[in-house]
This record gives sequence, C-alpha cells and structure tokens, in this order.
Amino acid sequence: MSAIEIDGISQVFRSRKARVHALDDITLTVEENEFITLVGRSGCGKSTLLRIIAGLLPATRGEVRVDGARVTRPRRDVSLMFQRSALLPWRSVIGNVLLPVEILKLDPKQYRRRAEELLTVAGLEGFEDRKPRELSGGMQQRVALCRALVHEPSVLLMDEPFAALDALTREELSLELQRIWSEYRKTIVFVTHSIQEATLLADRIVVMSPRPGRIARVLDVRAPRPRSLGVTAHADELDRVSAELHELLFARELEPLGGDQPRATSIG
Repeated sequence: MSAIEIDGISQVFRSRKARVHALDDITLTVEENEFITLVGRSGCGKSTLLRIIAGLLPATRGEVRVDGARVTRPRRDVSLMFQRSALLPWRSVIGNVLLPVEILKLDPKQYRRRAEELLTVAGLEGFEDRKPRELSGGMQQRVALCRALVHEPSVLLMDEPFAALDALTREELSLELQRIWSEYRKTIVFVTHSIQEATLLADRIVVMSPRPGRIARVLDVRAPRPRSLGVTAHADELDRVSAELHELLFARELEPLGGDQPRATSIG
C-alpha cells in the first residue's frame, strides 16, 4: 500500500471579489519512505496541496488517502513543518520538542528519551535546557525538525523549512536532513523554490505548472545517497537534474501533463 495517494485534487478559493483556481486535478502516488519534492513558481499551489494532505484544508474536489484511509482532518501520524520554527519562547529546547507529546497525551517518560535521541542526532546534545533566543536560526529549525519527528509520524510534510536561512546554513541543514531521513526513513513531501535543494534531497521531483497548479513533470533522481554539492562521483547526474529543472521552471509556457498519471523522466 502506498503511503500517500492524491486522487484528482482541485482547489478553488472563493470570496466576494474573486475566485482563485489554485489546484486542478492533481493525481500523485507517494510510496512508503519516499522523499518527494514539490517545485514550481510562487502561487502554483504547492503549500495549498501540502495543507490538503495534512488535513488542514478540505479540497474542493478529489481526495487524499494516507495509508489507505481518507484524510478528513489532521492525523497523528502526519506531521507538518513550516518555514518558521514557531518555537515557544518561554519553553526550553526539550520542552518545545515534547510539545506534540503533551498535545497528544502520550507517555512523557517514553518520549523524553526519544526527544533526547533526536536532539543528539540533530547535533543539539547539551542544548536541551536552552531557550530558543539562545539558538541560531539554523539550530531553531533543527529543534523544529525534532519536534516534528518526536511522536514518530509515518509522514512528514515540510513547507520550505529552510527558506528563511542563509545559504550556508540552508545547505548544511539539507545535508543534515538527508542524514536524519536515512536513519529514520519517513515518507517526506518537501516544498521548495530551490532547484539545488530539490535536486539534493529528492527521490522524485514533482514540477508544478503556474496557477491553476497542475503536475507538469515528474523527474526521477537516481543519484546515490548521501549526496552533496561538491565534486563527487554523482556530480554530473545532479547537474543534469538541475539543468532540466532550470529549463522547465524558466520555460515561457509549462504545460501540464495529459492523462491520469504523471510521466516520470529518469535522470542519470
């Protein structure tokens, strides 16, 4: 059974003054433990699609299934991470990480061990009692990632989580996320505007056309992991992925794919 099944999702926002067709007939299957990135121009509906998968926004048409069950509301096994860390300033690092445990009324002793393990994996051992104001932006996002993983969700949705960071920190956290994903093997859907980030992280890259958002291409990335942007054996393959993404995203007209299922293009 696939982890996420997106079946004919369309989204229309209506107000007194306007009608915005945000998504049109999105159909996509995400396999268990797969890392998918969504890329496209601003306004193509990437974040809207993520909120629908998370159960935060009902679709105008179509449905999403997670582990075979239709999504009608937020689920305990689906976690969402945003661009800003949104840490509670009065709580310690460990207190912020354990917040979902309190909300879900899970065993605090069991999950404290889990939180400490995640902080160690994320390079934050020794910072458990610090307040968010004592951390850099990159460290705050690491805490937010630990918080998103602490209750052991099967699916992690990430909405441009590194976009507000400087370029070096962003690359560092992309490498760190690869390492954490390799260890914990979650199903991840990751929204980004960065060609570099998409190429470095994804098993498949879903390219969305401008509004209304449709799937224009799906690129398979076959470079082995771990990946880096340095001079490595798979650098040529990542360069080819980046070049094709650049060509697609900067094309004057990016047409959606025809048919019920998106076509995959293998790179490398």
